Amino acid sequence: MIEDAVDATHSPLARVQPLRKRQVAAVAVGNAIEFYDFVTYAFFAVQIGRTYFPSDEPGASLLASLATFGAGFLTRPLGAWAIGRMGDRRGRKPAMLLSFALIGVAVIGLPLVPSYASIGVAAPVLVVLFRLLQGFALGGEVGPSTAFLMEAAPVHRRGLYISMQAMGADAAVLTAGLVGVGLAHVLSPAELEAWGWRVALGLGAVIVPFGLVLRRTLVETFEPALALPPRTGDSGHLRVALLGLAMLAAATTSAYALEYMTTYANTTLGLPERVALGATALIGLCGLVCDPLSGWLSDRIGRKPVMLVPWLVLLVAILPAFWLLERERSATVLYLMTAVLAAASTLSTGTVLVAVTESLPAHVRSGALAMVYALAISVFGGSTQFAVAWLTRLTGNPLAPAWYMIGAVLVGLLAVSLLPESAPVRLAQRRPGRAPLTAPE
Repeated sequence: MIEDAVDATHSPLARVQPLRKRQVAAVAVGNAIEFYDFVTYAFFAVQIGRTYFPSDEPGASLLASLATFGAGFLTRPLGAWAIGRMGDRRGRKPAMLLSFALIGVAVIGLPLVPSYASIGVAAPVLVVLFRLLQGFALGGEVGPSTAFLMEAAPVHRRGLYISMQAMGADAAVLTAGLVGVGLAHVLSPAELEAWGWRVALGLGAVIVPFGLVLRRTLVETFEPALALPPRTGDSGHLRVALLGLAMLAAATTSAYALEYMTTYANTTLGLPERVALGATALIGLCGLVCDPLSGWLSDRIGRKPVMLVPWLVLLVAILPAFWLLERERSATVLYLMTAVLAAASTLSTGTVLVAVTESLPAHVRSGALAMVYALAISVFGGSTQFAVAWLTRLTGNPLAPAWYMIGAVLVGLLAVSLLPESAPVRLAQRRPGRAPLTAPE
């Protein structure tokens, strides 16, 4: 089934000119805004919690803030079902325009909500509503946009093109980290709590109108009427979806646990806030380097080696890294361990989305990918930070995040081992007498 999916990837509309850089940016910007918002919220989870969920019990405001952020993940499957299927039925472009417009409403609205002290219970209610809307929009964003990038890419560069999604996200992580560090240096703790976090979240909204304009210039890559109908009795794509769910769940848990490093370093290890904020900026920098490297390598040597080897390194490194960090509790160790874990994680997870997208047939690619990604993000991404904070508080063990990550990576490794290779360069080698794929068929 996967070889058929590779050969029958493109409709006639997919035979378009290669995307320009600004068009690739227009596709990747939705994912970038998601991660900018996510990282910024994680940076300022303590301040946001005190603003909307004041409590006299230590740690209660932080847990309420993280739980509210997690509430946005509840509507992702609904958005994936609605907007993802729209990408398969009406085309990738209209689905991408709708999802991005809804993202814009949520991203602009949340930092404008007054505090609990100003409007009472209406404040947390509005915050939750904006999170639910944003979750719905983001649930439908990844499927159409990733399918679009794959269908617009030359066959031998699919990995590199799709890696732009992850690269945009990590660029946003780096930007959010720099913004957070900058604000922490120039503002007092009282100013950060009063309005500094609003400035940081509001900066993500600036890109919304530009993203909408750029997306309107895209050329459609998929015509539903020309897509191949499903073959009777073919359940191959269901198996791919289940394995993809396990892989994306592992990748999401690892990534979000790393993103929690700022809050962990500040609240659990007692490091200064400005030092802790630098850890997530470093994660973004590692992603900027490793994401395109991961995609480039996977186009040349295959998807599975690029997923397996870095995850094995990550599995071995997690526990020693957290143990050393808990023991030393210094900025140097924090940054060194963060760089090692982020590089290993990013090199592997950058190819996961490529492999899953490439393995799905065109007629279900947008909707199936959207649903798989939304479920992985909703169940595991939405719960990871809350679960890690709760487990750390419950057990009093600062190594709780390490054990949580180890479990996730083991699940991912098992799923990768069961997923057939999908890279065109490797499939061409298995079919004697057939030339390697170097352009869309």
